[in-house]
Amino acid sequence: MNGVLNVYKEKGYTSHDVVAKLRGILKQKKIGHTGTLDPDAVGVLPVCLGKATKLCDMLTEKDKSYETVLLLGTVTDTQDTSGRILEESPVTVTEEEVRDCIRGFVGEQMQIPPMYSALKVNGKKLYELAREGIEVERRARKVSFYSIDVTELCLPRVKLSVTCSKGTYIRTLCHDIGQKLGCGGCMEQLTRTRVERFRIQESLTLDEIRQRKENGILEQDVLPIEEMFSEYPRICGSPGMDKALHNGNSFSCPGQMIPIKDSWVRVYDSQGMFIGIYQYQEERRRYMLVKMFKEET
Repeated sequence: MNGVLNVYKEKGYTSHDVVAKLRGILKQKKIGHTGTLDPDAVGVLPVCLGKATKLCDMLTEKDKSYETVLLLGTVTDTQDTSGRILEESPVTVTEEEVRDCIRGFVGEQMQIPPMYSALKVNGKKLYELAREGIEVERRARKVSFYSIDVTELCLPRVKLSVTCSKGTYIRTLCHDIGQKLGCGGCMEQLTRTRVERFRIQESLTLDEIRQRKENGILEQDVLPIEEMFSEYPRICGSPGMDKALHNGNSFSCPGQMIPIKDSWVRVYDSQGMFIGIYQYQEERRRYMLVKMFKEET
């Protein structure tokens, strides 16, 4: 299979666990996930199959949406309730103070990644260092919170709906809100509800995937590679361009077409075969390959 499968990651599984189990279910080795979810978190995990594994880094870059529960008054070493409690404080803030504080996090922020994360420092994952009792300095990273909505408020718990950019840690958001309020805080629950076009309502559990595979109907749930780029303009080459396109070569603007600038384009050969994603480079006046997806013949 070549395409993207919208998997519902259940609690207790790592993202790597999901990939390993899918390899067994689908009898296919070439499978990759599109960004880790903590074992205690649940929700959308797009998984790339076959040639679509070339999409993994592209999907990691996409915006995501979450539902989370912030527990105020508790600080842990992992920034969620699975960790060791470092501080406990009474929660004396008002509901309006909580809402005002949360509104202040909407927009561009500098966020320091948590020690318990898969980021690497000098070739070693931060969580491995953290388990050894070693804490290292981490650089703050620019992230964006497009929206943070309070959907339920019953102190010390606050339920939030968050839409954010890549590289954002919701655990750290919860921790930072608690710090700003002066009582501390950590994440109690996390559900990823959306990654780009993939929504939780259409996601499939591993058991559902296994059943659909056995019934021979799973392929209808696999999004074809080219549909991932349906919003980009389409360019079809002439028969004389086919050989060059099949080799991933650059090309000048076909015929009398005006170059499409500042956008990716989907490129097809003269027979309608999807070749890959290209982008026009003004200085070269040519379309240059971004990523090849041509099927092997």
